[in-house]
Amino acid sequence: MTPSVIVLIVLGLAAVGYFLGRQRALKTSERDGVKLHSLPVYYGQSVALFAAVPALLLLGAWLFLQPVLLENNITGKIPDSAIPDGGARNLVMVDVRRIAEGLNQLIAQGDVSENGLVDMQADVTDVRARLAEVGVALGSDVSPVVFQAAKEYRSIGLTASFFRNIAVLAVSFGFAFWAWARIQPQLRARNISETFVTALLMGSSLVAILTTVGIVGSLLFESVSFFKMYPAADFFLSTTWNPQFRGGSDLGFLPLLWGTLYVSVVALALAVPLGLMIAIYLAEYAGSTLRSFAKPAIEVLAGIPTIVYGLFALITVGPFLRDWIAQPLGLGSSSSSVMTAGLVMGIMLIPFISSLSDDIINAVPQALRDGSYGLGATKSETIKQVILPAALPGIVGAFLLAASRAIGETMIVVMGAGAAARLDLNPFEAMTTITVKIVSQLTGDTEFASPETLVAFALGLTLFVFTLCLNILALYVVRKYREQYE
Repeated sequence: MTPSVIVLIVLGLAAVGYFLGRQRALKTSERDGVKLHSLPVYYGQSVALFAAVPALLLLGAWLFLQPVLLENNITGKIPDSAIPDGGARNLVMVDVRRIAEGLNQLIAQGDVSENGLVDMQADVTDVRARLAEVGVALGSDVSPVVFQAAKEYRSIGLTASFFRNIAVLAVSFGFAFWAWARIQPQLRARNISETFVTALLMGSSLVAILTTVGIVGSLLFESVSFFKMYPAADFFLSTTWNPQFRGGSDLGFLPLLWGTLYVSVVALALAVPLGLMIAIYLAEYAGSTLRSFAKPAIEVLAGIPTIVYGLFALITVGPFLRDWIAQPLGLGSSSSSVMTAGLVMGIMLIPFISSLSDDIINAVPQALRDGSYGLGATKSETIKQVILPAALPGIVGAFLLAASRAIGETMIVVMGAGAAARLDLNPFEAMTTITVKIVSQLTGDTEFASPETLVAFALGLTLFVFTLCLNILALYVVRKYREQYE
């Protein structure tokens, strides 16, 4: 049985336990003539929770640990002689998993029986042909050692899955029966149910924290592996980015950082003033009818996929800037440039800044406006000298959050700015950013353990730290200078 089937069975047991628990509570109360401590629904919930939660936790832990333990077991049994020259053990394990999946498909289709699989040997041509029939492509020839490892991988996996199913169903049924048997009128079922709900809410609140820890841990682990192979000083201080997967690579970080900051500055130079002026107009000048139409229309820009913005930059903005500005002024002849990506990215950021700033301006108490008008100030003077200073911390925070969004953008830069890593002041020349190079270094048929691939994790960690600092700065500005109004 697949995990999804097990989940459905456990949920079915929980549903049955709910009705049986509720019924037992009512019958016990009538038989003993004792009033229930809690509502009957809580007794049913207690049985359902004990039937589902421990079993699902066991299933989740098993699904997480089984592949790790299984791969460690099989990897240790593959001799070094089975590893191709210049290859990596993890690449061989990829073929092991693919062969195991292909064998499962062959058995499911009836092409091979379980007994036939035991006697099946690794004839290279035969195995590759039969696996290709079920859509399994292999990266290398199927050696007897690898084929035997795949059969053992599949066998141990099936055995572990069988015991997993038995254990999960036994835990679900056992806890459900125990919870059902202990139902008495004096049982504080409501407390049990609320304790489970509290634990669920606490676990939900930890998801974001654990996700952040997992992201940082994965980036940090691979970044350490990269810096063991490539000097950190050369990475952070070199001005040359020239990855060569056959050796002699220059992996300088500075050209990518320059391109990232250059594109982001151009985008913010467009988005910040326009977004702020839109917010001021919507909050202070626009009528309710115009505002109800204009604000949703502007926020539609935030819902457009970035790939659509990239196509807009590639087809419309880039050729326009090239034909009407860059070429006549002798500044360049390419439609891919910093200016192209920056302008389109700025358009994308306008709704982020305008919407956040509009909400912040509207949060300024009306009493401040009335007091300013009462002293004889005009509307424009009130906006400049009262409203904007009061809303300034929130507006600055919106700007910094938009900057973080600009730094992490990928698709617009890929299609609008090109992929050239260079240090140049000309905004009409093609450049690239950190995120683009992360994608390019991790795509293609390259060895994962090489510095040219692991550098993507070092770039990702650096970008993560950079954007994290911007977000912390935004929160600091908002909290330090925020005005508290009654």
